[in-house]
Parts: sequence; structure tokens; C-alpha cells
Amino acid sequence: MTVTKRLPKMPSHAFHFFPFLFSVLLVISVTTPRAAASSRCAVDDGTYSTTPLVSFLQRLQSEALKTRGPNSFDPKLYVDLPLKKDLNLTEAAFWKLPRVNGIIPANYLHRFLEDYFGDAGEDLVYTEPEDFVPEPERFLPQVSNPKVRAWALEVHSLWKNLSRRVSDNVKNHPERHTLLPLPEPVIIPGSRFREVYYWDSYWIVRGLLVSKMYDTAKAIVNNLVWLVDSYGHVLNGARVYYANRSQPPLLSSMVMEICTRTGDLEFVRKSLPALIKEYAFWNSGIHKVTIQDLHGNKHSLSRYYARWNKPRPESATIDEEAASKFLNDSDKEAFFREVASTAETGWDFSSRWMSNSYDLSTLSTTSIIPVDLNTYLYKAELDIAFFAQKLGDSKTYKKFLEASNARQFAMRSIFWNAEMNQWLDYWIRSDDCEDVHQFDARNQNDRIFASNFIPIWNWGLTSGLGENSVIVERIYESFLKSGLLQPAGIATSLVNNGQQWDFPNGWSPLQHIIIQGLSNSRSKASYGLAQDIAVRWIRTNYAAYNTTGAMHEKYDVDGCGKVGGGGEYKPQTGFGWSNGVLLALLEQFGWPSDRDIECSS
Repeated sequence: MTVTKRLPKMPSHAFHFFPFLFSVLLVISVTTPRAAASSRCAVDDGTYSTTPLVSFLQRLQSEALKTRGPNSFDPKLYVDLPLKKDLNLTEAAFWKLPRVNGIIPANYLHRFLEDYFGDAGEDLVYTEPEDFVPEPERFLPQVSNPKVRAWALEVHSLWKNLSRRVSDNVKNHPERHTLLPLPEPVIIPGSRFREVYYWDSYWIVRGLLVSKMYDTAKAIVNNLVWLVDSYGHVLNGARVYYANRSQPPLLSSMVMEICTRTGDLEFVRKSLPALIKEYAFWNSGIHKVTIQDLHGNKHSLSRYYARWNKPRPESATIDEEAASKFLNDSDKEAFFREVASTAETGWDFSSRWMSNSYDLSTLSTTSIIPVDLNTYLYKAELDIAFFAQKLGDSKTYKKFLEASNARQFAMRSIFWNAEMNQWLDYWIRSDDCEDVHQFDARNQNDRIFASNFIPIWNWGLTSGLGENSVIVERIYESFLKSGLLQPAGIATSLVNNGQQWDFPNGWSPLQHIIIQGLSNSRSKASYGLAQDIAVRWIRTNYAAYNTTGAMHEKYDVDGCGKVGGGGEYKPQTGFGWSNGVLLALLEQFGWPSDRDIECSS
């Protein structure tokens, strides 16, 4: 079904925006293809093969579901279990287990798990961060409210709770573990997320830098660089079963934050080859898409596209159930690819990726050119150019500066909507199998998502902003009218469909990016709005912490102190990126002694 909306002509001044403020479109619509492009177009995607260990653990997961039933069942638990004995002995014992009507009795399954497996997560062992101190020197000097300061120190102390190192067992017997043997200590997100995750790590690094834990922050980046060296990209997470996909590419941003704080150019020098290698991963093959605009200009942009067409091992039983409505294997494989590709976006799951906002089976992620992914890659291009210039590599500097200019132009041509004053995802038609796709304004998605404002993150990196204050004001007004701003922060979307990356959930990364963008715009009104959102977000974190004693993965922005929900697993606590964003916001905006931290009535 296609919903088309005719818009008035674009005003003449729309062609004079500064580099990030994009125009070009005369007609806007939402085109929502039901089937993904990957299901109709032959693509050489280099799909990963699974490992014997993962295959077996998936089978164990499936049998455990039959035995234990769906209540409180977490499929990820089973693919995280470390083996005590070799796989062939474990499999042999598994097939000898008695079955009643095809189901392993609970007592036999329990005994088998005790005899042949360690506990999930025990192959990451606790380690005390060497650079942790209970109260760092000059910690949050602008936080003078005693309640907030005491709480911030408690959140700072959570880095100790989340600190781990890979056990020697993983390094000595890698074939018995799905965990990867990262070389340095790690900070995990928390709860069921027992391993390193890619884009979580950026906000963990931001928080560690506030805590003056520079060595721990560098270790996180060094581990991600190790993944790039080993696999050609940073994995979604540090498990064997995540090798088929990545997550939002923020590695260069981590290096930039550490470099800015420490001035360590040797650290930059060691990291730069991996940044360039990862950049190539996102800008070639299945991730690269070429679109020709209405003026005949060809633009290269990037999309999410997992190299996987089977159920995700960590959620295999869930994916198999979701795919049961498809009648043939090819449709199921196409659906599995869309599910894995959506996991690569970090927004798993959201109506943003669905042609029908209430039907997960209509995921079409590989058919979407996302605003946020290309924003992150634009920043990566600027970061790499900056690093190369600092290191005296003029050839690399010139190459990546030119690449950033080209991506600016591409985003201006393809994403910017002058009527809405937002950047909109672009959909490729499911039957468009050409190497070069012809731009059609009707293929923009004019639904409201927080991602429509992600490009403002880079305002501080562009020139001429003061000469375009009118455009900045329009985007500011567009955000205020969008409906995204809620009592406790920024909603991810306006659709309430039970998915966790939809209303009413708000997520720390999206709060931070938009707050940073608004505060960097050099507009007093935008800065004031950024501070207002930060206050709302800090208050809701504080209220939830007081009630539950924990920091949470996500929050319900419909009311102060409400914890988020929805999605395919129970809400998690810990929580790495929420801790990092809280500390970063308190560092930037402070909290005066006379400002109340309690929720407003």
C-alpha cells in the first residue's frame, strides 16, 4: 500500500542551506513495500556459515523450550553456555537423553546441563578496573546538589560491577565457547547482555571518560580494533554467533573522544588502520547503495544488511515462531535476513523498519537507506580525515575529506525534506534490482522517528551555521511540533505497537545525540531545549533508580520514573549506556544545588 501526499513547491531559499541542511524534494510520500528487496533481487551477500557448537546449542535451546515452556524462557541463555567437555562427548550424551513424547523430562535436562555446561556468563570473570577510584579528582564540578552528587557517585561505582575479563578457559579451549577471546578487560552492558556490544560501547566510553578511567576506555577500543583485525568489522557483540552482522559504526567516535581527552596520538596511530578497514566494510558490497538524483548525480550511501538468512542463534526459537506464517523456505530466509539486518541497526525492533507498523513479518530493513547510519559514517569520514591530518598523512586526509563532502551532498539530495524540515529514511522499491536506483521523492518515509533528527549531532562540525539561523530555527520548530518530546524525554517513535524501539520507550543514545546536536547549534533556544531535555532525562533516571535500585536499559518517557518495556526479552538493568549518558549529561549541564531532582508533580 502506498500513501502519497502532495506538497507545495520548495521555497527558493531552500537551495542555500549549510552543508547538513538539505533540500531538493518537491513531492513527499511513504512507499511501504511489503517484501524486502533481498527477497526478489539476487545479491552476492557472502552469507556466513554457522559453527558446529552454535548449531548444537541452538538445538539444545529448542529442546529446552519444549521441556520448560515459554514462560520466562530466554533463548539467549542456551547459546551462551560454556561447555565443560568436548563437543562430541556433549552431543553424544545429549542424544542419549530419554524423551517422553519427544520431550526431554525436566530432571534429565537439568542434570545434563549441570554435568556438561558451566553457567552462562562464567567465561567472563570479574576484574577490578585498575584506574577506578571511588571519587575521581574534579568529578562533576558543576553538580552541587548533594542528592544528585551522591547518586552520580553510585552510578560511577557501577563501572566496577560491570567490569570483566575473558577467562583463560576461553583462550585455552575456544571451541567450547561462543564467547570470543578479547585481549583486554571489558565493560558489559548488564543482565542478559553478558558480553561486549558495539554501539553500547560508545556511551560506555563517554561515561568512563567522565569517571577519568582513561585506560579502561582505551581497552574497550582496543578490543573492538581486535574484532576488526579478526573479522573485517566490529561485530554486533563479542560472540561467535554475532559474526554475521555489525552495529551502528561509532568506533571512530570512541577514538575521537579518547584523543580529545588524553591527546594520545600514539593511540590514534594504532587505531587508524582498523578505522579505515571498518569504513571499507560499510562502503562496499552489500552495504553500499547507489542512487541517481533528479539532476543526474550519482550518490553512494550505506544501508544495514546482515550476512545471514537463518534464525538468529540468540533468538532462534522466537524467529522460528515469527517465520511460521511464511509458507516456503525462500520467504522464510528473506524474513530471517531482515530480522538479522534489523538487529544490525541497533533498533531491534521498530515500526521504522516495517511496511506495516504492527506486523513484524513486514520487516524491510535491507530496502531502507537509513538517515542515522549515514550520519555516523559522515562523522567517521571527518574523524578519519582529522586523525590523518594530525598524523601527517595528507593522502588519507584528502581522501576522507572528499568522501565526507560527497556524503553531505548525497544526504542533502536523498534524505532532506524541506517541507517537514527533517531528514527522512529512503526506501528502495522491492522490485528495483538495478545497480543504480533512480531517485523518487515518493520513496521517502515521512513517518516521525527520533532518527529524523540524528543529523543535528554533527552541527558543531560544519561551517557557516550562523548564516543559516533561519534554517536552524525551522528544525528546532519541527522537533517541537513532532510529538517526540514527552514529559520524561524523547520518544523513539509515535507508534505504540509493543516493540521496544517505538513509543513510549526512550533510549539513552538517542537522547544524548539529539541533546548534543541541539546544544551545539549556537542557537540560544536550541541550547535551552537541550538543557530541558537533559533535565527531564536525568530526573526520570533518578526516580527509577530510587524506586528499583538500578539503572535501566530504557525508560518510558510518558511519565517521570517509569521503566521501559516491550520487545522480545524482559527489560534489563545495569546498564552501561544509560550510566554513560547520565554522567555525560551531568558533566555538560551540571545540577545546581537549588534545582529539585524529584519528579515534578
